[in-house]
Amino acid sequence: MLAALAALFITVAIAMAVAYPNLPDISDLSVYRPKLPLRVFSAEGELLGEFGEERRNFTPIKEIPQVLTDAVLAIEDSRFFQHSGVDYLGVIRAGLANVGKAKSQGASTITMQVARNVYLSSEKTFTRKIYEILLTFKLEHLLSKDQILEIYLNQIYLGQRAYGFAAAAETYFGKPLKNISIAEAAMLAGLPKAPSAYNPINNPKRARTRQLYIIDRMLEHGFITAPEAATAKQQELRIKSGSGGGNGPSRGHAGFVAEMARQLIFAQYGEEAYTRGLNVYTTVRASDQDVAYKALRQGIMDFERRQPYRGPEKFITLPDQGPELDDAIDEALDEHPDNGNLLAVVVLEAGARKVVAARRGGELIEIAGDGLRIAQAGLQPRAAPKIKIRRGAVIRVMLTPKNNWEILQQPEVEGAFVSLDPRNGAIKALVGGFDFDKNKFNHVTQAWRQPGSSFKPFIYSAALEKGFTPATVVNDAPLFFEPELTGGQPWEPKNYDGSFEGPMPLRRGLAKSKNMISIRVLDAIGARYAQEWISQFGFDAEKHPPYLTMALGAGSVTPMQMATGYSVFANGGYRINPWLITKITEQKGKVLAQASPVVLDESMRAIDARNAFVMSTLLQEVTRSGTAARAQATLKRADIYGKTGTTNDSMDAWFAGFHPTLTAITWIGYDTPRKLGDRETGGGLSLPVWISYMEHALRDVPILELAPPEGVVQAGIDWMYSEHAKDGGVLSLGLDDTTVAPPPAPPKDVPTTGPSPSPSPSPAPAPATPASAPAAEERLKILDLFKY
Repeated sequence: MLAALAALFITVAIAMAVAYPNLPDISDLSVYRPKLPLRVFSAEGELLGEFGEERRNFTPIKEIPQVLTDAVLAIEDSRFFQHSGVDYLGVIRAGLANVGKAKSQGASTITMQVARNVYLSSEKTFTRKIYEILLTFKLEHLLSKDQILEIYLNQIYLGQRAYGFAAAAETYFGKPLKNISIAEAAMLAGLPKAPSAYNPINNPKRARTRQLYIIDRMLEHGFITAPEAATAKQQELRIKSGSGGGNGPSRGHAGFVAEMARQLIFAQYGEEAYTRGLNVYTTVRASDQDVAYKALRQGIMDFERRQPYRGPEKFITLPDQGPELDDAIDEALDEHPDNGNLLAVVVLEAGARKVVAARRGGELIEIAGDGLRIAQAGLQPRAAPKIKIRRGAVIRVMLTPKNNWEILQQPEVEGAFVSLDPRNGAIKALVGGFDFDKNKFNHVTQAWRQPGSSFKPFIYSAALEKGFTPATVVNDAPLFFEPELTGGQPWEPKNYDGSFEGPMPLRRGLAKSKNMISIRVLDAIGARYAQEWISQFGFDAEKHPPYLTMALGAGSVTPMQMATGYSVFANGGYRINPWLITKITEQKGKVLAQASPVVLDESMRAIDARNAFVMSTLLQEVTRSGTAARAQATLKRADIYGKTGTTNDSMDAWFAGFHPTLTAITWIGYDTPRKLGDRETGGGLSLPVWISYMEHALRDVPILELAPPEGVVQAGIDWMYSEHAKDGGVLSLGLDDTTVAPPPAPPKDVPTTGPSPSPSPSPAPAPATPASAPAAEERLKILDLFKY
């Protein structure tokens, strides 16, 4: 026996002597530089998202809470501060187990784990164990105990792409490491042994069992008292579900914002961006972002409640009971993850009056009453097999404000929301779709859609430069156009409601979104001129062909372009560029780049200040008495401006509007354009989303009245250019129901903003009604002729 032990000792000594010269250089660990992910933050410093192979938040040992250190030492290495790095009895036990092909007994100390995790593989061989022991000696000689522990607590893999306990606290509990409790520390301390087996998201029961064992170990080693242990065992932990997905946001529902920031940083730093520990600070306000996310989802789900039920997402065969039933439910829900507050469940029982379904972990929920309304078609005895709700069906549910469950379904429709400060272009909130994990296509920046009537203000803006005023009387009467005027088929446009109301002021025509009036105005000023004019707002001229259909928003825009365009009205005529990143720092705080404040100046001017002011008064009327009157009525403030937009056949629903300090755009539609429904409009679909957001964003913002710039005067209820108050400008248009021509050019001494008009594809028309004095009286007489 002694001879055998001596032989083993000599063998080990020889192996160590041979292996020692081949050990890797560990001097770099004296200045520990782990791979740190790219992290994206809100303006307030809240984490919005992180990117990199290793999700890690390096935390110095002095900032790691004692409760976490105690929990880790209790289960991993209770004598860490007493031994010299190696537990000799444990090494012998593990070596004998390996020789006998038995399972390792897991006697590695924390220092040994650091050696293995940083420099070695996890294979269980005699050679690797020798290298591990030798590296352990080197580490203990080179580094202090605190340094070793700091590396361990920041380096160890803990599941869900989380490396280190700070990242794990955010991943599993959604909170900073400094705020964890004893119960949470014990749960995290159970992860190093087997992150997948003791993961509280994927294996809550096994994680709970190990947590309780670690609490007992903490009590046994004197780290906590008996009352503290009892309290920790009773604490119900709130596990952050769906935390391990990809590189999406940690919180704040800002997946699209984080991805935009990632793309910008990657373009600058390349692959290094994912390991260098860059912190990116954005202009986005976390509170605004959260409200925008919820408002858009609410708007989309309200639309979804009006759609026919399309049936369960999947049908599975369920065992009668026992562990096999739980496993089948968990497996099905793994394939159908929750979508925010739209949860996936598996039906256990289904009837006309009640549905019982199961969540992960055996949680049962019951849906009854109004909660079954949307799914009634699937609960009928003769329901088609593909939509019938029965045992084994995977369906979606949501908790209502009254704390009751209702059956819903994954929406097919998409949406977008963006808000920015028109004074400098800083993006305040951006939601590129219903759910980032479901569809990463950013509809704010990538979706080219028809803007519909929300584009009319830009046509009206062009008309102001051609002599039109808010008081110009335009005939809301039927029109017919040949193909050469439309760029396509013969065209007989109609108003949304199919009716015609005859002559009305331009102001009223925009407020009621009268198509005939917009078309007559565009025909009068020339489509080519309008095409050139809109480019000053940031729109691509080639995406808006110079045909009369442009008057109804038949071109293509992105929601971000609309935000830029409407900001020109909001800020007094300046074109600003939206921007997102304010500052980039390294992990230790060194500033690498910082954005300079944006100051409006005349080099940024797109339109004259008086044009922006008069257009704002017209858009204010839309929110006061027009298609968006709900805005001022709900928000109870008059400093709100905007325009609804509904495209042909209701394929796109928009609301674009602003406050002098905030521009916001909402869009809802299908990715592959199709009808939303005959009664679905921008005012009914998108406006409520906009109002919900503005209600929060403007809560503490005082009422701001626009100051009239030079060159405008008030004539009655209308603001107009000073020269038009004298000469009347264009008094009327289309009162003879003939095709009309552009009005006379303004007097030579009157300044004109923007390019001169280009020829319209229209035929030679009859002249518009000339101006005469007194202009205001003549307008009233014209309107009197059409009273009925």
